Amino acid sequence: MAIVTLLTDSGKSDHYAGAIKAAILKVNPGINIVDISHQVEACDIAHGAFLLRAAFRDFPKGTVHLVGVDAVGNPGDAHLALQLEDHFFTGVDNGLFGLISTKPHQQLVALNTINAVESTFPEKDILAPAAAKLASGVAITSLGKPMPSFKKMIDRHVKATRKQISGHVIRVDNYGNLITNIPKTDFDILSKGKNFTVQFGGEKFRRIHTNYNQTEQGECFLIFNSQGFLEIGIYKGNASELLGLIYDSPISITFDE
Repeated sequence: MAIVTLLTDSGKSDHYAGAIKAAILKVNPGINIVDISHQVEACDIAHGAFLLRAAFRDFPKGTVHLVGVDAVGNPGDAHLALQLEDHFFTGVDNGLFGLISTKPHQQLVALNTINAVESTFPEKDILAPAAAKLASGVAITSLGKPMPSFKKMIDRHVKATRKQISGHVIRVDNYGNLITNIPKTDFDILSKGKNFTVQFGGEKFRRIHTNYNQTEQGECFLIFNSQGFLEIGIYKGNASELLGLIYDSPISITFDE
């Protein structure tokens, strides 16, 4: 079954998400539409990239992902269709797609270059028809003119030595949990046979849990989440509020000699 996912900053209180779905179904009523989220902060590329990076690989290869985050873009930003990691994406060339994968793209075209239309609602008028056609088996090369590359922004990188891993909070989720960019792969390599201390704000912890409920209510937990990144939270509480940490707050893991 053909799948198109939707990720937008349009919210739930207006007609926008429904209109995008209608435009997809107008092309092919048999498409299965799945919402990733419509509550990305307005024009927040980092938030949109985090959600898309976390979710798109869970869908079957060949899935089409319509990304309507900052969909108007800046002057000169092209609307595009992209094949990457055997998935397809439609969106605007505003830097978001450069944050979801380090792998080279497979195909890339500029949309709205054939019989171009003027639109104040490109998610509905440009991105949705292109996504529906891709999901229906239309070749990506028939949707527009080839592009050599798309914009890539520099993401926060982890710094790792034999003694320390230094990272940052990259997302405060709906529960107030603090998701960092410290990967389990790095931790597993550097922690072998060593004691460690995780430090953030004025707090220090020397244990990482394997599940959220391994602490008492109101106590802090540290886990490597389903994405493989270190996550800090308060069991049945809001870690961001109680610990005073926000997006970009520094986190470190120090290893004993």
